[in-house]
Amino acid sequence: MPSLWNEFFNRDDYNSGLSEDQSSFSMPAVNVLEDNDGFQIQVAAPGLGKKDFKIDLDKNLLTISSEKEYSHKEEKEGVFMRREFGYGRFKRSFSLPESADGEKINARYQDGILHISIPKKEEAKPRPPRQITVL
Repeated sequence: MPSLWNEFFNRDDYNSGLSEDQSSFSMPAVNVLEDNDGFQIQVAAPGLGKKDFKIDLDKNLLTISSEKEYSHKEEKEGVFMRREFGYGRFKRSFSLPESADGEKINARYQDGILHISIPKKEEAKPRPPRQITVL
């Protein structure tokens, strides 16, 4: 019966689930867009900073990862002290098409979204139709 007591009395309904800083951190939502000039990857990762991300390119595999430790300390009068730790991380990998120019990839973090821009190689960009003169 002690486990039932522990489960009931150690439950924290007020702070159940993930904290505000950690919401959706384990696997962020991702948008992938393509236009004539390249590809855009948008990673929703609020609460992080640009230094929290690691972006690697190995051949045509782009890997985005992050690890961050959160801590919250709450002190009360008397001897009661409560400390909560949180640790979040994720890793997402994307196979880039042959048309992607891996040498010109850039990234920026703004308003909780990591934006990764992957331009297409010049030869892969669509060309406007042209008329061929018959000689």
